[in-house]
Amino acid sequence: MSYLLINGGKKLKGSIKVQTAKNSAVAILCASILVKGKVELNDVPQIEEVNRIIELLKSIGVKISGDGGRLIIDSSGLLDLQKIDKTAVAKTRSSLLLLGALAGRLKKYKLARSGGCKLGNRTVRPHIFALEKLGLKINSRPDCYEVDASGLTAGKIVMYESGDTPTENAIMAAVAAKGTTVIKMASANYMVADLCIFLQSVGAEISGVGTTTLTVVGGQSMATGVKYAIMPDPIVCMTLMATAIVTGSRLTIKNCPMEYLELELCKLEVMGQKFKIKNKRLSANNFFQLADIEIIPSKLTALPDKIEGRPFPGLNIDNLPLFVPILAKAQGRTLVHDWAYENRAVYSLELQRLGVNVTLLDPHRIWVEGPTKFKHNEVIAPPALRPAVNVFICMLAAKGQSILRNTYEIDRGYENLYAVLNSVGADVQVISK
Repeated sequence: MSYLLINGGKKLKGSIKVQTAKNSAVAILCASILVKGKVELNDVPQIEEVNRIIELLKSIGVKISGDGGRLIIDSSGLLDLQKIDKTAVAKTRSSLLLLGALAGRLKKYKLARSGGCKLGNRTVRPHIFALEKLGLKINSRPDCYEVDASGLTAGKIVMYESGDTPTENAIMAAVAAKGTTVIKMASANYMVADLCIFLQSVGAEISGVGTTTLTVVGGQSMATGVKYAIMPDPIVCMTLMATAIVTGSRLTIKNCPMEYLELELCKLEVMGQKFKIKNKRLSANNFFQLADIEIIPSKLTALPDKIEGRPFPGLNIDNLPLFVPILAKAQGRTLVHDWAYENRAVYSLELQRLGVNVTLLDPHRIWVEGPTKFKHNEVIAPPALRPAVNVFICMLAAKGQSILRNTYEIDRGYENLYAVLNSVGADVQVISK
């Protein structure tokens, strides 16, 4: 396996364009199954997580062509889940999105159990409870989910949890079900909105996009030949802002979806972080408000209150861990409460090896105390995306040479990240064995 050789302590300078959203892309790729024909997706992020979903779809009979960020998806043929690529399934939790996406195409199917980040016990009950309200019968077995979708019908759903992927599964099944479905306590997060806008573009009737109550009039005819551009990724934007802040760099992050970063910027402002918001505009799909954010080196003070993630419009649950290296730069101590996952907070202890003062209180809560003088070291990246990129960010700030192994975890969610950062002054080498 390859590893990273990082010569840290470099100041970054210039501008970086934010890649498009991983979580939007995987949902929209799965949703393309609802269209019995061709769909053109543009600005698809070229990352490992997307590659796994493409492998899954191809293995069950979906035809996918194109290059770069442009893909042509043709789901007009027969779908056969007996041929599903189980290796790809084991590497991505996003395969769960097929539970709802297939409901309009197959009466009965078996979906192999998913993999993904090692974040402790991650329940599928919110998915099952929602889909059962639409007439699906789902039997959870040790190796797969057995689904009987022959009774698919519209209904009313109150989401057991306001999760992103459970809401997306409910939306996709509702689009296929004849009649009107109301989904309450839905996630209003960015990838759910992006999925809804895509589905509207191919003919679905969905109202309430961006709110926690969605109304779906299902059974509509789906249009073929539609072109759709995926939105920029607010989590990647936060990652790049964290990188600039932790390395003490003046850096402009382009194509930031502002609605999904407002609270994060508010927290940073309270800490004393200076920034400028410039060049406001609409995204390529004409729905999301974008701008460029210039990060200015600043002296930071720890947040006076604890910080935690919440369903949108709260601070994004995936952005929460990215505050850990930022808090490590700040004067003082802050409590970080990562309640959503069983053990993601535990992975923050890896940052101790890079000089960060992190104290684990329980599987969900840590103290972070700064300011930190980051130190170089050799580390195996944790088996989870955001904790892994946190290690990488701290290595960029640490003077001297660091080695980071198990970079697949980062490559799952970030497109060409090392070359992009090298273009603005970082010194990261990918060493292949």
